[in-house]
Amino acid sequence: MLKISTNPHMQTNRDIRALMLDVVIALMPAAIAAILFFGIDALRVILTSVAACVMFEYLCCRYWFKSENSTKDFSAVITGLLLAYNLPSTMPCWMILIGAFMAIVVAKMCFGGLGRNIFNPALVGRVFLFISFPVQMTVWPVPHFLQMISPDGATGATPLKILKSIDASSSASTQMYSIDDLPSYLNMFLGNIGGCIGEVSTIALLLGFAWLLYRKVITWHIPVYYLLTVFVFTSALYFITGNMKFLPFAHLLSGGLMLGAIFMATDYTTSPMTLKGQIIFAIGCGILTVIIRSFSAYPEGVSFAILIMNAFVPLIDKYATQRCYGEKR
Repeated sequence: MLKISTNPHMQTNRDIRALMLDVVIALMPAAIAAILFFGIDALRVILTSVAACVMFEYLCCRYWFKSENSTKDFSAVITGLLLAYNLPSTMPCWMILIGAFMAIVVAKMCFGGLGRNIFNPALVGRVFLFISFPVQMTVWPVPHFLQMISPDGATGATPLKILKSIDASSSASTQMYSIDDLPSYLNMFLGNIGGCIGEVSTIALLLGFAWLLYRKVITWHIPVYYLLTVFVFTSALYFITGNMKFLPFAHLLSGGLMLGAIFMATDYTTSPMTLKGQIIFAIGCGILTVIIRSFSAYPEGVSFAILIMNAFVPLIDKYATQRCYGEKR
């Protein structure tokens, strides 16, 4: 019997469940780092998000589609993890439930489920929460390494917020922060900075990236071209303007860039299928990220950049697909 399934298609001896399980494993270092730096609250956010996403997908399959339970393929677990990683550790549980509903029901199941959604579900949930609850989404607890409960509940600015406040054309008296407030590159690399729980530790995300490459779940093209575009664009702006807010390594190591480039821009369904298309997609994400970070009111631009480029994926696939031999121009 010929079995028809949704695209994208790939040649592999592994099924969807095995591929998704590899992604879950790749996300575990970031989960461990989140708990080490932000304590029990990070664990609460992760468990709530994953449980909510699995629950909403199960309910959709049971009462809406009346189909086989698709939560067995671990895609809902990945959406829950990615949504949690894009939230601060102080996020209330009821707001996490709203984000999970938007991610699973609206951004995924309304389009027909896995393989049919046009936007990354976790990013849709994250952006909805950011627009709806901007105060709660921009409160960043100071990390307390190996302390399960923060003793003082202190909050601080993220590196991107500090970079955003640095402007060479403004006077020092109007600046909230200076370049001296920027964390060291070592702290950014390890994760000892304020931010969303799953985006702060670059080393943890790179470990996950290495696992995905080893297991051949993804290729290196989208993450590398995405990161390289951000680095080249910010470097050019830094050398042209001399403005410290364009420090290229600070942009690479802070915010959701690593998380977005490795785990969300590479989503099978919402990224181009051809190598040429993936490169165009990654470069577009990088350019939009720098533009939003540097010239808009938002200090972060990864979520918006990936979602905007998700909308262009069908167009990219149409014009980046290799022409069949003998086909007329």
